Amino acid sequence: MSYDIPGTTLFDGGQARKGYALNKMCYSFNDKANRDAFAADEEGYCARFGLNAQQREAIAARNVLQLIAAGGNVYYLAKFAGIFGLDVQDLGAQQTGMTKDAFKAKLAAYAQQ
Repeated sequence: MSYDIPGTTLFDGGQARKGYALNKMCYSFNDKANRDAFAADEEGYCARFGLNAQQREAIAARNVLQLIAAGGNVYYLAKFAGIFGLDVQDLGAQQTGMTKDAFKAKLAAYAQQ
């Protein structure tokens, strides 16, 4: 079954295969030593996991939508974002093109419905 949601990259089997190296790298950030190694040498750390050019560019740009298009899963991307003091609401705001405060207000409005 195929779903077409304009402007949305669905995380399906193809995206999971495409993003395996990226998500594996992001998962590694559960360990502080790995976060430190990434901070010391981003390019080398990305190479260690075999990230492709699209993934490396998205990592360098810190762009969530590019990371998702490159096969990133938001659960693992949150571990990457955490290195920079960002949380899942920061990621959601970036995905929607909103400020974090506007995104939080939208979430709160949905919760009150």
